[in-house]
Amino acid sequence: MKKTIAFAFLFSGLLTGKIFAQDNQPSRTPEELKELFGFCDKTDLITKFKLTAEQADKVGEIDYWARIQQKSIDANTNEVYATAGELQQEVTKRYKAFLSPDQVKSVTDYKKAKANSAEPCEIIVLTFNHMFDTLTPQRALVLYKTPWRKQLIDKLGINGRQADMLFETEVWKQKESLTISAIPDSDFNRIRRTVSMNKERDSKYKAIGLSDDQILTAIQFFKEHQLGTK
Repeated sequence: MKKTIAFAFLFSGLLTGKIFAQDNQPSRTPEELKELFGFCDKTDLITKFKLTAEQADKVGEIDYWARIQQKSIDANTNEVYATAGELQQEVTKRYKAFLSPDQVKSVTDYKKAKANSAEPCEIIVLTFNHMFDTLTPQRALVLYKTPWRKQLIDKLGINGRQADMLFETEVWKQKESLTISAIPDSDFNRIRRTVSMNKERDSKYKAIGLSDDQILTAIQFFKEHQLGTK
């Protein structure tokens, strides 16, 4: 796969279609990368840099436009921009039309950092445990509760019923993850399904009565307590 040129820093390493800044990731279309922006970057821009949803959407639209332009630059068919550097200048100009100088710098630095990071955003990460290929939900709940029920209650400051519902949600998620894992990496529906599953998990957590901080703690707890690991 062709190495991403310096201009790609503005687009989280995505001009070449890399999802996780890794060469073994499948290529993505500009349209799919626009979806990825909505799944990942938009939330970061709003929460970390205090952009409004409208401003974040405008950043996404500019990034999408720039990817289209970059593709034509690579193909030597762009009639306006000869180089990635020229395109970068135009992107910065468009950012400045609705962002403050500090915001432009923050967004640019954020995208450079993302381009240099191999870590994907949490919501698109699919993890699965092949123990659940054969485990029934009932047996999985026993294996979770026996060693970890009291620890989960103490960790989150919740009651026993809430803990049981969290274990039930984790078993559901593990079964759903295995189903999604059958979708090829090259199929963008794998990411869409993963995002949908993770959002549904968070909705289930909220319905159980967890706060935002407790949700983050529960997610980390189940990362650290996987069946089949010591």
